[in-house]
Amino acid sequence: MISWIQKYFQHHFKVIFAVLLGVTIIAFVFTIGAAPGIGNADRQGVSERPFFSYNLALQSDQQRLMGDAGLSASLRLGAFAQLDGDQVQNYAFQRAATLHLADTWHIPAPTAAEITEQIKTCRMFAGQDGQFDAKAYQTFRDNLKTNPRGITEADILRVIGDDVRAEKVQALLSGPGYVLPADVRSQLGRTDTTWTLATATADYAAYKPEIKPSEAELTQFFEQAGSRYDIPPHVVVNYLDFSALEYLPKVTLTDAEIRAFYDANPARFPKPADPAKPVDATKPDVAKPADPAADFAAVRPQVESTLKFERAQRLANKAASDVSLAIFESKARTSEAIGAFLASRKLTPKSLAPFTRDAAPAELGGSPEAVAEAFRLGKDRPASDAISTPTGAVILFWKETQPTRKPLFNEVKDKVATDYIEGERRKRFIELGKTAKAALETRVKGGETLEKAAAAVADSVGLKLEVKAIAPFALRTRPQDLDFSVLGALERLEKGQVSDMVFSGEKGIFVHAVEKQAPDVAESNPRFKETRDQIAGFSGRIGASAFVSELVERELKKTTPEVR
Repeated sequence: MISWIQKYFQHHFKVIFAVLLGVTIIAFVFTIGAAPGIGNADRQGVSERPFFSYNLALQSDQQRLMGDAGLSASLRLGAFAQLDGDQVQNYAFQRAATLHLADTWHIPAPTAAEITEQIKTCRMFAGQDGQFDAKAYQTFRDNLKTNPRGITEADILRVIGDDVRAEKVQALLSGPGYVLPADVRSQLGRTDTTWTLATATADYAAYKPEIKPSEAELTQFFEQAGSRYDIPPHVVVNYLDFSALEYLPKVTLTDAEIRAFYDANPARFPKPADPAKPVDATKPDVAKPADPAADFAAVRPQVESTLKFERAQRLANKAASDVSLAIFESKARTSEAIGAFLASRKLTPKSLAPFTRDAAPAELGGSPEAVAEAFRLGKDRPASDAISTPTGAVILFWKETQPTRKPLFNEVKDKVATDYIEGERRKRFIELGKTAKAALETRVKGGETLEKAAAAVADSVGLKLEVKAIAPFALRTRPQDLDFSVLGALERLEKGQVSDMVFSGEKGIFVHAVEKQAPDVAESNPRFKETRDQIAGFSGRIGASAFVSELVERELKKTTPEVR
């Protein structure tokens, strides 16, 4: 089995390695410097910062620490899981400490069978049901182009092997776990109580009271809003545009280059469907034998235009880089000197309207990198380097940075009025909800069904209420389509009660507990033992995590530079 997995990795998973490398490098970039002392080696003159088997003063060890942790997390959670820098860093430190304990306790290297079982638990390779799915794996593999970019099957197997050893340490640290019978009964009460509910839903979107604020009310609202309406910083720049379209005539391609580009990127150019072939969804599509020559011929114009544009982009970037280098070598360090240099080259920058960090101008191809670079410019750095954009490249020239400012009331009056009306509308809706809740509960306690009570209350408070009955369920086996706001209301609800109105999207929901049946909490109930084991396991993992966190903290403190 292990040889089969190795062979699969070697032949079919090179792009996954590239994706994971990108994930881990990005995570690494964002985390270096976040922990005490990391990234400060050069500035502090520190040559040694031992952290278990790593030296945090060495960039290579930082990359190994963060890279292995990012790869491990991606395998466990899926290649495209969203991981922020702090999460990866904390996981990296704890993983290193756990593996240190594995070495100290002489935990043996995992067997081939253990690695195989670990691979089957990775969400990277899971199907829709969350289980290891060879078909899903095959589909994922087919949709990715092969490009190793550094990570190999040996890296994958090494990281997975370390994860197996780390889990053994976690199991030892967790121990049996301890839990009181009262805790088990409390948990069973939450998860196994059987509820029979009815809900009454008010549509907030349909609630549109007439609200006409006075000028004085709007002015007061604006003055009390603090920085809510402050206008964020804007930057004013000019730019030289190096459009790839201008360089297209300079690009010439050979048939061999076009074919080589296609062969290297077949997934980017899928063969178009045959319009003459009828589509019958009831019949399986029988795949025909592959014909690379025919597939290439069908998409050759698209391949050629794509390659030609990419080459034109390179030419545009080179031209922009040449001009940027010439500006630097001319020693033009002021806006005036740069303007004179551009005039001597007969280069005329174009103007851009002021923009914020969150609004990339269309003239810059909507490039967030260009916006970020624009806000790095200033009086001491009036010109940017060449910046790649989706349409070519640009060089930016700083003119002015407009700081945050508080606008005059008249500048934002319309927005203030909209916000005031919306706030007042919500406030009135909540007050109506309190009135409706009291009326609904009084009526259902008097013996009316929620449906009948809602019909009467809706007329009196001016809210249209839609009633829905929910079949009996327990939280452990709750319906998948049940609104989570309904579940939240159950914490404080007893039989016969109506909950306060809770917001869910654009709706306000009242929950009526028609029936509430407590579960069997006797220790002879099999569910009691099952729940006790679950709580004990969770409690043990909490203790293990706390121990490892303390170990990490002590190790980092040993070499954290003193702050003076």
